[in-house]
Amino acid sequence: MQAQLSELISALPAIRLLDWPKSRPSEKAASSGHTEFLRTGRIDRSRPNWDDSRKRYLTYEELAQRTGMQLERAGEKTHERLNSFHKSIQFPKLIFHRTLRGKPHLGYCHVTASKTNFAEYKDVRWAFYIANFFADIAPGDLAFEKINMRTGRMYFAVALEKDEEHKRLAVNTNIRDNGILFRTIDPKTAMKNVLMLGAKSEALRKVIRAL
Repeated sequence: MQAQLSELISALPAIRLLDWPKSRPSEKAASSGHTEFLRTGRIDRSRPNWDDSRKRYLTYEELAQRTGMQLERAGEKTHERLNSFHKSIQFPKLIFHRTLRGKPHLGYCHVTASKTNFAEYKDVRWAFYIANFFADIAPGDLAFEKINMRTGRMYFAVALEKDEEHKRLAVNTNIRDNGILFRTIDPKTAMKNVLMLGAKSEALRKVIRAL
């Protein structure tokens, strides 16, 4: 699975994005402009509107790295919660992320992968992801369409199959015609769905459904 998504983003131009600090300019710096205006009636337009020492521009790589760290932290926490539910439901820890081409502030994190019986299908390989945006998921190598950044997070799982031609795992479009096992913005629903995929007995599935 990791080999399927191992290509790194390359050959993209640097993007200058402003990193605003949490601290505010000092009251002295802010008030001096007001005092000058009240004293002379003039506005000093030669002075910048912010202190150059309090801002800097992020490169594409820096922003992509920051996005990745946030995604992987979310993945680590989610994996920990999944494995703390019941000792009989334990998922492998397979945390890695990808940012979207040309959009270093957007990305998704692979949390875990396993195999289960799903509906009428037997031994279905699947992987679970978290994204920091909401979008339609097109069949193929996790292609995203109609990206909506207003929704802070999306949780989804896809069925996988071995692509013999390219020697890698690919989305299994024979499952539900698009390979998407579930997609939601609700973390509780996502947790229940993943736990259902990992549950080995109907008694345990019944407990999970009642959550």
